Amino acid sequence: MLRVPAQEGAPLDHRCVLMTVDAVGGVWRYAMELARGLLNHNIAVVFAGLGPRPTRHQIDEAQRLGKLVWLDEPLDWIAPDEVSVKDLPAKLVRLAREEGADILHLNLPSQAAGIETDLPVVVVSHSCVVTWWYTMRGGTLPQEWEWMKRQNAQGMARADVVVSPSGSHAQAIGECYGEQPTLRVVHNSISAFLHGADKEPLVFAAGRWWDEGKNGRILDEAAAQTLWPVITAGSTKGPNGQEMTFSHARDMGEVPHSQVLAEVKRAGIVVSPSLYEPFGLAALEGARAGAALVLSDIPTYRELWSDAAIFFEPRDAKALAHAVNRLASDSGLRNEFAARALARSRRFTPDIQAGRMAELYRQLVDQPMAA
Repeated sequence: MLRVPAQEGAPLDHRCVLMTVDAVGGVWRYAMELARGLLNHNIAVVFAGLGPRPTRHQIDEAQRLGKLVWLDEPLDWIAPDEVSVKDLPAKLVRLAREEGADILHLNLPSQAAGIETDLPVVVVSHSCVVTWWYTMRGGTLPQEWEWMKRQNAQGMARADVVVSPSGSHAQAIGECYGEQPTLRVVHNSISAFLHGADKEPLVFAAGRWWDEGKNGRILDEAAAQTLWPVITAGSTKGPNGQEMTFSHARDMGEVPHSQVLAEVKRAGIVVSPSLYEPFGLAALEGARAGAALVLSDIPTYRELWSDAAIFFEPRDAKALAHAVNRLASDSGLRNEFAARALARSRRFTPDIQAGRMAELYRQLVDQPMAA
């Protein structure tokens, strides 16, 4: 078990949250941004890491914001079966006791299944294989995934509060798992304000491209037809052997987040072609950088960005190329949509997100809510 202490000289906080995290996807960025905001509410965070080990860069980032403890336990969507995750709840409870935590904040609902603790439990559904399948395939869930659906359902039933990053994802949860009476919507955020850099004639997209829900294939097809070059960043090989290769986009591969932000700052247009997206931090980063957004026409993006982006049919590469070229060839239109996106992005700040989460935490600690 890897333990990384909090940075020396950090102030003593009034509350402590044990927050699960992984180094594979967007949960890492979510956890870091939320922890940064919670510092202003006198709430310290101990990160309990799961799954593949973090990079040195990630360890350093977490250390600046709290304390990092990496557990030798798998993520549910990587684990082979239910038995593989059965020891996690007890380990989380033990760690919470050792760290003096006041609240458990679990970033996979399955992590709360069968957990035995007197501490309040908050679970956040960032995504899951069940809602992914519902969106991407429809029909009956594969038998080998049924155990994850059971674990998620049990975890949400056990939690004091269930949190979703968007109303659209909350609706998908209800359709897949039934009504969740404690469910709250708290939007994700980022702290960086990247507007002001000189824009260049390029298109940028970041994602976990091995996940077909990120729709990298359509993006790559469109890149062969765009007026501006398309640059991509993000992992193309998944933990379970999934793989995606770019032929037309200029792929940077998996790079530190600071480098991703540097590319976002340069890009005149930022694209997110996702088919499945419970929130979409990549779109928010693009908006915060003053780029014009081209987004797939899916419920989440319509909910969050409505008239602040150009939308396209996500299974149509020609439609994506047309949307990009429309903005690339019209600077006035591009600047208008960039301004709209930047204005909308101010709804999604760590101050707002952390304020809402801190209030939920306080309600649970001071006036426990019935599960």
